[in-house]
Amino acid sequence: MKFNTNSNVYIITYSVVMVVLVAVLLSLAAIGLKPRQEANILNEKKSQIVKALGYDATTSYDDVVAEAALLNAEGVVTENNAEKVFAALQDVKATRESGLFPIFKAKDGSVVAPLYGAGLWGPIWGYVALAPDMNTVKGIVLDHSGETPGLGAEITTAKHQAMYVGKTIFEGEEFVGITLKKGGAAEGAMHEVDAITGGTKTSDGVSAMIKDCLVSYKPYFVAVKAAAEQKSNELNTENNE
Repeated sequence: MKFNTNSNVYIITYSVVMVVLVAVLLSLAAIGLKPRQEANILNEKKSQIVKALGYDATTSYDDVVAEAALLNAEGVVTENNAEKVFAALQDVKATRESGLFPIFKAKDGSVVAPLYGAGLWGPIWGYVALAPDMNTVKGIVLDHSGETPGLGAEITTAKHQAMYVGKTIFEGEEFVGITLKKGGAAEGAMHEVDAITGGTKTSDGVSAMIKDCLVSYKPYFVAVKAAAEQKSNELNTENNE
């Protein structure tokens, strides 16, 4: 049977068949690539956690991280299945709103917590690592989805992120976070870093993100510090006997 390739029926039928065929092929491609995409996302998160701890890109996550866990509002571990913890990282905001807080414990006693907040033009996020004292910043990784290049987007630079190292989030027993100070951090200020010139809204967003996210971990930080002090006291007592 010979088709009239110039007829409207033929053209419409051909177009529909092609659209369906392309849609099917795209769906199959998406399904086939999904495992690889998920693996890439997982590896990127692991790489950022390792970077926050101060290691370079060649360092393996498994070599430096001892445990991934979810904490409740009291700072108690409720889940330590790594797969479930990384799944919770897919939507940190929703996870936090549900009362769960992901944390990664390094083999040297340091910890890494994810950050999530809002900049000038959209979401900002990252990871911050604290030394075993649960107070001193060991490193930080920051990223964004749409901050202005040369201004707010400077939060992603190594120069900016290096300013957080050595800063502290507690003043005595009080949690204070870290503030990006407009005009520059005061000399010797342990809870301030220089704000980004021309990026006030982004700087304010980072300050709020660090404080809002880390304050949820305060019960955990306090408990870890208390346990360390108790252990130290017990060792001193043994040595003195």
